[in-house]
Amino acid sequence: MATERKSEVVFEIKDLEKSFGDHEVLKGISMTVEKGEVVSIIGASGSGKSTFLRCLNLLETPSGGEILYRGENILDEKFDVRSYRTKVGMVFQQFNLYNNMSAIDNCVKPQMLVLRKSKAEATENALKYLEKVGMSEYVNARPDQLSGGQKQRVAIARSLAMDSEVILFDEPTSALDPEMVGEVLLVMKSLAESGLTMLVVTHEMQFAKDVSSRVVFMDGGVIAEDGTPDVIFGKPKNPRTKEFLRRVLNEDI
Repeated sequence: MATERKSEVVFEIKDLEKSFGDHEVLKGISMTVEKGEVVSIIGASGSGKSTFLRCLNLLETPSGGEILYRGENILDEKFDVRSYRTKVGMVFQQFNLYNNMSAIDNCVKPQMLVLRKSKAEATENALKYLEKVGMSEYVNARPDQLSGGQKQRVAIARSLAMDSEVILFDEPTSALDPEMVGEVLLVMKSLAESGLTMLVVTHEMQFAKDVSSRVVFMDGGVIAEDGTPDVIFGKPKNPRTKEFLRRVLNEDI
């Protein structure tokens, strides 16, 4: 009899809330994420998806609730945020690369500053990941010499070079021209197949359908539905999920 793979919880989120003044954006989000899962987070603009991701990376401070990373509450004042950010990377819509640095330096400098790696070790690591995302030929190019898709691949390599256990992707293709979207999604698909834990806020429904192990539909600051791609795209239970998918896919669900 085959032994069942033991699940390893990476994130446990309990009743997460976030308000900006009187505007309540997250209204009690609770979910767990296991190691190796690829969770696509979908929903209309303004549903709280990006705010949720930014809370997980502490770019926004939650107004209430708990975020446990491997059993430790990241909101505890004694929690080592610097160390946490080396394990949980983030890839943004707008790349966030240093324009005055080459692709390789964008990947090397953070390792030296945050992980205290030597230049030689950081360079070797950066080259490995730039090759992994198909950017070996462009290691000396500055961001203004790269296309949007290439910049995003450098940003992904930078996150990987920090030895991230989890990468949060905040609409990584939304700032790209349509012909460049595919190259970034291909890299992300390859990372998913390698077993990297990924949370992806995305409007790319085909990616969510084909690559995710789970799809979370957010609506009005809550998780309206959470299930496998087959269930969410094939037999959603929540009328709001059906309505959203009917609108974005332009087909009956």
